[in-house]
Amino acid sequence: MERATTTWSNRSMASDTMLASRRKAGAFSLLETLVVISIIAFLASLLLPGLSAAREQAGSIVCRSNLHQVVLANAFYAEDNGGVYCPGASDFLKNLQRWHGVRQNLQMPFDSSLGPLSQYLGKDGLIKQCPNFPAEEIALESSGFEIGNGGYGYNNAYVGVQLKTYRSGAKAVANDRAGAVATHVQRPAGTIMFADTAFSGKQLIEYSFVEPRFHPQYPGFRMDPSIQFRHRGSTNVGWCDGHVGPEKLTFTWSSGWYASDPSKLAIGWFGIADDNSLFDLQ
Repeated sequence: MERATTTWSNRSMASDTMLASRRKAGAFSLLETLVVISIIAFLASLLLPGLSAAREQAGSIVCRSNLHQVVLANAFYAEDNGGVYCPGASDFLKNLQRWHGVRQNLQMPFDSSLGPLSQYLGKDGLIKQCPNFPAEEIALESSGFEIGNGGYGYNNAYVGVQLKTYRSGAKAVANDRAGAVATHVQRPAGTIMFADTAFSGKQLIEYSFVEPRFHPQYPGFRMDPSIQFRHRGSTNVGWCDGHVGPEKLTFTWSSGWYASDPSKLAIGWFGIADDNSLFDLQ
């Protein structure tokens, strides 16, 4: 009986030794754990930039779709209104109406559901938001200024108003309650209708218009830019012929009116010619 007990005890001790050995063999040391973590971190560092770029690219594609919808809405508006495009800011000095919304007083944000294009923009009648545009942050920075445009601006200087031209070449607004006559756009594929826009405050500020390089009424007076190149150095542009595509930043400038340097926020112009040829109807 004693021999049997001793044998059982020896087997139990051997079993415990084997189990401990297996546990020891299957466990990670601190060094091994740190090595694994380092490898995972390294692989993540390789993958994350690619994922970020893919996400931004997807956002740019959605943005182009949004712009295409807005361009088509303006084309449909013209069909229903005697061939005249939507006004960019009717009764501009009153500052109560925009192409994307209307407000009752200057203290209120613009109501996009009441905008002149709303009936052409789907069931909700709203401008779809550019995915790469930080709308919530901007709303806080700008207190709702120009809110509701989706991060897009209208070529109000030429397409959103009706102009008259003087012999000197200067232009003046003849009527801001109606946009340009569609058939007066001589180069539809080369005339901007909408684009990604913003203004440069301490941070970005939402802004509703694509400003040309020079003021139409004062040809020698350079405007501050409002086109934002938020898609990895590109901006999306909707043209008067209906097509939408990306353009690269080629030039920026500041009069000093901006609260910050527009170049740091990727705001400027595209195109080589330093004139208003991409904006003008002629």
